[in-house]
Amino acid sequence: MTKKETVYVVSDSVGETAELLVKAVATQFFGQEVDIKHFSFVKSSQDINNVITAAKYNHSIIAYTIVLEELKLELDQRAHAENVIAVDLMQPLLDAFTKKFDRQPHRQPGQMRKLDEDYFKRVEAIEFAVKYDDGQEVWGLKNADIVLVGVSRTSKTPLSMYLANKQYKVANIPLIPEVPPPAELFNVPRKKCIGLMISPDKLYEIRKERLKSLGLTNSANYASLERIFDEMTSAENIMKRIGCPVIDVSNKAIEETADIILSIIQKRESLL
Repeated sequence: MTKKETVYVVSDSVGETAELLVKAVATQFFGQEVDIKHFSFVKSSQDINNVITAAKYNHSIIAYTIVLEELKLELDQRAHAENVIAVDLMQPLLDAFTKKFDRQPHRQPGQMRKLDEDYFKRVEAIEFAVKYDDGQEVWGLKNADIVLVGVSRTSKTPLSMYLANKQYKVANIPLIPEVPPPAELFNVPRKKCIGLMISPDKLYEIRKERLKSLGLTNSANYASLERIFDEMTSAENIMKRIGCPVIDVSNKAIEETADIILSIIQKRESLL
């Protein structure tokens, strides 16, 4: 059995970036993956000494992504003194960015992991919005950051998805006169609830176009002004009972309404 070559991956963070690059390069030389030894969260001279000693003893090389300048210089100097090959995987690109964009790097470890965490929070929020869309799974309302309530066609779903992309977990509840709102809604702190209203004329036009797209006639009760006024009155009473702020979405783009919602939420949070 052929012995695997060893490469020491060193980082002042986790080291995923260095590991991926080492694996990609290794495929150009070996029929099998190299044996990668991790030295993560390197912070001190002792950490540097440990990895230099290990690499020298095993006649190996070091691939590193260290952005803290003092540690990087120390690793370079120690590796040179001990005749150990140490390759800085980030510096060439850092130099190129500095030259091209005339800016200096922050030199803060763990920034890639922060981006990964933001990505997964966004995915989690989107999954939440889908799961709790249109009154589904109401038991999860207590876990929402924002709960939107309103009659049909007040942009609850697109608003939920837009806010989810900003990492907010949003649930939305349709308000229908014949269907009492779930009891769970009244247990949600009112600071999380936002009511959405729209002018009857605007809603009439939206619903009429909706019926047309479905191939239905305008005579359907769904698009009648009488029905719309009944829904508006019922929804207004429920919003008053909840005690939530109400936004008129009649002539607002999704982005504009979302900005108002976030302003309300953030203002409330700042008062806590």
